[in-house]
Amino acid sequence: GKTLQEAKALMGTRLGGGANEGEAVRTFDHIDDGDIPDEFDARAQWPGLIHPIRNQEKCGSCWAFGAVESLGDRFAIATNASSPVLSPEDLVSCDELSLGCLGGFISMAWRYIESVGVVTERCFPYAAGEGNAPPCPPKGQCVSKSAEYKKYRTSDHYRLDTVEDIQKAIMTGGPVEGGFEVHQSFMHYKSGVYSREWWKFWDPELGGHAIKVIGWGNQNGTDYWLVANSWGTDWGLDGYFKIKKGVNECDIESSVYAGDPLLA
Repeated sequence: GKTLQEAKALMGTRLGGGANEGEAVRTFDHIDDGDIPDEFDARAQWPGLIHPIRNQEKCGSCWAFGAVESLGDRFAIATNASSPVLSPEDLVSCDELSLGCLGGFISMAWRYIESVGVVTERCFPYAAGEGNAPPCPPKGQCVSKSAEYKKYRTSDHYRLDTVEDIQKAIMTGGPVEGGFEVHQSFMHYKSGVYSREWWKFWDPELGGHAIKVIGWGNQNGTDYWLVANSWGTDWGLDGYFKIKKGVNECDIESSVYAGDPLLA
C-alpha cells in the first residue's frame, strides 16, 4: 500500500472552484433514456480500440491521463481503427494553465486539447513519473526524433451534467473523463462496488483524482460506473474499479468532461 504522503501526491485534480462555470454542457436529448442499456463496457463494445491501463507513478498528473486516455479512445472509435497512445506529458509539461505534477483542472485540460491539441506518446514520452515534469519541447518538435509530429485535437469540449447524459456520451462516442474526491478508504479498494457508506466515521479526504469512465453496470443490486484508473494494472481490478452510480458518490458525477475528435 501507499503511505498517506504518497497517496496525497497522486491527487492532482482540482475540483470545482469555479472551473466548471461557463463551460458548455452537452445534452443528448435526441436519445431516449429507455435506449440506455442496463450495462455497458467500452472494451466489449469496441474490441481492441480501448487503450490499456497506464501508470502516472509519483506525479499528480491524473488530470492529464484521464483526458488523453479518453481522447485516444474517442479517436479510435471515431475512425474505427486502433489509434496511437496519446501523450499525457504534453499536457503536464506544456499546458501553462495547469500545474504539472501538482495538478490541474479537468476543464482546462479539455480546453487545451481543443485549442492546442496533444501529440502521441512516441513523440513526447511520459517522463514525469518521479514528480518532475521535463520542459515543453519547441513547437512542432518531438522529443523522439523518429516520431511524427501531429496534434490530436477536438472540435469542442463540454461538461456532462446528468447521469443519463454521461451514459449517452459514453455509448455513442466512447469513454469520458471524470473527477472525484478520494478518501482514504478508496486506497484499500480491491474489488466490488466502492462506496463510502461503511467508512464515514473515520475516512479523511486525500484530494481530487481524475479517471476515465468506460461503462456501467449493476452488481448484486448496486448500480456502478466502470472506471479505468492510472495507477498501473497491479491496482484494483487489473487497474480498473467500480464506484456506486446515480448518487454522486464522492462527487463522481460532478466533473465529467469530453470532446469530439477533430478528424482530418
